Amino acid sequence: MAFHRAVPNSVGRLGSLLEAFLPWLGLVVMALLVLALPRRSGIALLALLLPVATWTHLFGGLLLPGSAPGPHDLVVVQHNVSDENTDPAGTARALAGAEPDLIALEELVPPALAVYAQTLASDYPYHAVRGTVGLWSKHPLTGARPVDIKPRQITESWSRGLRTVVHTPHGDIAAYVAHLPSVRIRASGLASSGRDESARLLGQAIAAENLKRVLLLGDLNGTVDDRGLTPLTSRLNTAARGFAFSFPEAFPLARIDQVMARSATVGHIRTLSATGSDHLPVLARVTLG
Repeated sequence: MAFHRAVPNSVGRLGSLLEAFLPWLGLVVMALLVLALPRRSGIALLALLLPVATWTHLFGGLLLPGSAPGPHDLVVVQHNVSDENTDPAGTARALAGAEPDLIALEELVPPALAVYAQTLASDYPYHAVRGTVGLWSKHPLTGARPVDIKPRQITESWSRGLRTVVHTPHGDIAAYVAHLPSVRIRASGLASSGRDESARLLGQAIAAENLKRVLLLGDLNGTVDDRGLTPLTSRLNTAARGFAFSFPEAFPLARIDQVMARSATVGHIRTLSATGSDHLPVLARVTLG
């Protein structure tokens, strides 16, 4: 756990594969504790303090409650709604029911896109859609444009990046919505080259952003510990509280739906109830300093 960055990625991207499930190594510590207790060995129990302390250092802060909402907070929802969702209207109503300021959606396909737009229109009068990603807002949006994050290996039409400016009561913020390519676990290891390339392209776009405040919402197909997302996590801060495992919906193992920010603080993040998607929605509170 402490030296996961030392696991090489050169063979099967084993480092990224380990980092995708890093918090679950705490279960190994629990198993060791169960084995140590019947032995009644003080040395064994003392030895377990090191991995317990390591896990607590890495992830214990995520278990703490979030701070009270402040006057400069922006509530956001991020959700991959799934292109196979049979109830887009119900999904839209569930997300709007959380009363966020912003709702970012991925896998928007016709005719479901029209249903989302119609259902959210009354509470979210401003929206921007580029390709299969979109943002709905209670605050005015301007300057919407696509962001090219298509990796070279994809030759067909593919548009999964959006940038727009949100004019909040506390100042402007550049909002990015992105859906990075999927990864696959194979016998040879983790297949993530397309995801990693797309993350680099998105990181370059954010680095070149002129606005001071930046907000990234998206299905990034990676956890914040995964070194494949370093081009993003090195430039943006991530949630300080909450695990919010979002995928797969039936038995969530990892949070691959992310909310990140620059010159703003992502506070507590949590999941919302299941919709018609294979992902759970995540809700985060962002403090604009």
